Amino acid sequence: MKNPSAVLRGIREVAIEDRPVPVPASHEVLVAVRATGICGSDVHYYEHGRIGDFVLEAPMVIGHESAGVITAVGSDVDAGRVGETVALEPGVPCRRCEQCRAGRYNLCPDVVFFATPPVDGSIAGFVVIDADFAHRAPDGLAFEQAAMAEPVSVGVWAARKAGITAGDRVLVTGAGPIGLFAAQVARAQGAAEVTITDLSGYRLKVARELGFQTASADSDLPGGHTVLLECSGAGPAVESGLRALAPAGRAVLVGMGADQVSISVPLVQGRELSITGVFRYANTYPTALALIASGAVATDPLITHRFTLEQTESALTLARRAPESLKAVVLHGG
Repeated sequence: MKNPSAVLRGIREVAIEDRPVPVPASHEVLVAVRATGICGSDVHYYEHGRIGDFVLEAPMVIGHESAGVITAVGSDVDAGRVGETVALEPGVPCRRCEQCRAGRYNLCPDVVFFATPPVDGSIAGFVVIDADFAHRAPDGLAFEQAAMAEPVSVGVWAARKAGITAGDRVLVTGAGPIGLFAAQVARAQGAAEVTITDLSGYRLKVARELGFQTASADSDLPGGHTVLLECSGAGPAVESGLRALAPAGRAVLVGMGADQVSISVPLVQGRELSITGVFRYANTYPTALALIASGAVATDPLITHRFTLEQTESALTLARRAPESLKAVVLHGG
């Protein structure tokens, strides 16, 4: 069998290599990958070769938002799983440390995460993964839909961190894929009102087509929101979003962008605002897949471009060429 893989060899350098087909360990499954979404982190590694302390020092297979079919299993895994369509949760924790035992396995210091140096990712013909992190997709779900369980999981985790419930008035700043998925999750959680802001007229148009209220990010935002999901990573969005919160409002910082932002301490104190961050997710994949399968979270309007594995570099550079784009997906395999 061949295992064509999209390998990031250096900054702005992707090569398609035929790598050995991996052999699953006793607790692992071998997955023939069929669809992989392109994430902003993939683009960042392509453009800069690093994210924070994670530095590309050797060639690395790119990609981590994937779905495929189990083709083989390790000795400790039920052989009946062969043939399952699965969404791959890309981070496998140690399950022994303090954070894992507390249920916060996303904060495990020893997590092995696809396409985070030095770990290879999943734009490849075949990958192996711990069987517990290959989540069976609901019947009828397309591979590209199942692959979106990864970014939808970010929205699920953000909603949980914010404690979104019936009646909440949610402000989502940033109408990229994460913001649009997070908004849909908030609505599914019972939010009475969801407003999305952005500077892009195209992205705001998509948000309106999904049924959300919208506002330009450079306008004065109405107040009274009980929850802020900040998905842009832009400093001004953090500041304006916090000002738009009602007393006792909850803010969740989701987007990665500015390393430092200015926050009004009197505002936070005077309104008793709560601010937290999110780092990936934990125990979200079953919920994310169920939301997609039920139609509560629509993926089709966000998947604007599709590429073959051989076109991975074009997928990584899509945003440069096509401002009116959202999510690129690499479709490959049989």
